[in-house]
Amino acid sequence: MSPTETKPELQQWSVTEPFLHLHCGLGEGPYYEAATHSLRFVDIKKKRVHIVDLNNPNPETAVETIQLDTPVTVTADIEGVDPRDRIVIGAKYGIAALDRRTGKYEYIARFSADADNERLRSNDGAVDPHGRFWLGTMTDIGLDLQPEGSVFLFDGTRTARSMRHPVTIPNSVGWSPDARTLYFTHSTERTVFAFDYDRATGDVSNERVFYEHHGPGEPDGFRVDVEGNLWQAVYGESCVLKISPGGELVGEIRLPTKNVTCPQFVGTELFITTAGMQEGEGTTEEVELSGALFKVDVGVKGLDPFLFKLSKVVDPES
Repeated sequence: MSPTETKPELQQWSVTEPFLHLHCGLGEGPYYEAATHSLRFVDIKKKRVHIVDLNNPNPETAVETIQLDTPVTVTADIEGVDPRDRIVIGAKYGIAALDRRTGKYEYIARFSADADNERLRSNDGAVDPHGRFWLGTMTDIGLDLQPEGSVFLFDGTRTARSMRHPVTIPNSVGWSPDARTLYFTHSTERTVFAFDYDRATGDVSNERVFYEHHGPGEPDGFRVDVEGNLWQAVYGESCVLKISPGGELVGEIRLPTKNVTCPQFVGTELFITTAGMQEGEGTTEEVELSGALFKVDVGVKGLDPFLFKLSKVVDPES
């Protein structure tokens, strides 16, 4: 850029009121369930899956909640399976199939083939163009945070393959519109990495820094729109950033609470989860609105998620 050129002004949006306030301890993992026009999201601390029927004009009466006995961190649809029956979830020890009707879950594959590591739990992840589930692990809540996690790849069988170790807070995984680039956010490094993604084999290579965050917060979850922009939530900084395919900051959504965790597109609307705050951690308004779900129209659609391919050897019903 020459000295006479100036950067274009940032696109800006401001959200002041929640769409729905369930007072989540750690709201995360929003996912659009297209089959029912519903939004799923989780509360990792309270071990809950929430499903909001977006056909219902009153969000307060549109919520179904499934209470589990394990931290649930992310969800995805299974290819060939009605999501009203079963979905796949990230759980304490690996990925599991959750029966929506009974609230029971069964592990498909664990992170460890040996003994489970009680210090770790799953965190964020996503299904790739080949139908495999990428899922990170990190120190469980209440323990001293250490760089002891990994990013695992689940191929729909009983096995998991470690793709990156060690990591401290591995966060969202996503793909460019042409599926040639994989993005991965490592929150504690305040960095979004990019990799070449081989559409034929699913192999990844050529790791590089896509975006480095220099503000006080840490990048958390993101989604990619149809134009290739990343919409990156920043935990502790009350915002979602719009980052261009070239890695430049081009827009910002301001929210009225600090701990912004992850966005999800539903049409051109972006639904945004947040985490709870304690008294004294922010202003009265920031604390009161923490853990709420927010919504804003950003004028562009997001990419559809890929479906998890569950091996019939593991699950004959799939």
